[in-house]
Amino acid sequence: MSIDYKNEGNVSINVDSGVSYIEFSHPQSNSLPSAILKRLAKAIDDESRNMDSQIIHITSSGDRVFCGGASFDELASISNEKQAMEFFSGFANVINAMRKSSKLIVGRVQGKAVGGGVGIAAAVDYCFATQYAGLKLSELAVGIGPFVVGPAVERKVGVGGLSELAIDATQFRTAEWGMQKGIYSHVYPTIEAMDEGISELLKTLTSQSVHAQKALKKALWSGCEGWDAMLLERARISGKLVLKDESKMAIKLILEKKSQVAQ
Repeated sequence: MSIDYKNEGNVSINVDSGVSYIEFSHPQSNSLPSAILKRLAKAIDDESRNMDSQIIHITSSGDRVFCGGASFDELASISNEKQAMEFFSGFANVINAMRKSSKLIVGRVQGKAVGGGVGIAAAVDYCFATQYAGLKLSELAVGIGPFVVGPAVERKVGVGGLSELAIDATQFRTAEWGMQKGIYSHVYPTIEAMDEGISELLKTLTSQSVHAQKALKKALWSGCEGWDAMLLERARISGKLVLKDESKMAIKLILEKKSQVAQ
């Protein structure tokens, strides 16, 4: 029996004590098909307008991989530029929703982050992680590149850090590397310790001035006002590359390896 992974997964929202908790999930290592990307962008937009919350908290389900990046099943099914543009625009919409939110966004990365997962970790305003939260931008290895998430990553790690991640696309960087470069604010030995740290920060933030936090959020993202157009152009670049024969072959080989492992 085949499984339609494009329509699997979920995005949930829970508002408690002034915090909007947004969690995404997918059975394939919390990967990101277009349906999840759309729901995640909408959840961030909705909670940015929710007057009952002051802070947004973003995480994924489970205690292992934070995010496996783009859905390879959906990448393999893309057959024209329109489909490609729609898919990669999903990542642009999520990052822009985070950028344009008037609320500070706190991230929780419990395990490895790949591709778009690195983009999400870089686009939050303050990010917690465990020692298992390695980072990898694998796009070049499949014939594309981290064009859409690249600006968010570069904003935190600089051109040098982005080059290191993007060019050496088959190797994970450690969580300690992520903290040294500014993607992670704290790295903890366990999930339990991380969650305690998150709880303390959220309690502190919800006791502070909403107006001051909005002003800080705007200042933190100063100079990024042109990202709406830029990230869509980056999505167009990725969309054209994913239709190339070398990219299709690389994606096919990855799916075949995953199928063999699953058997």
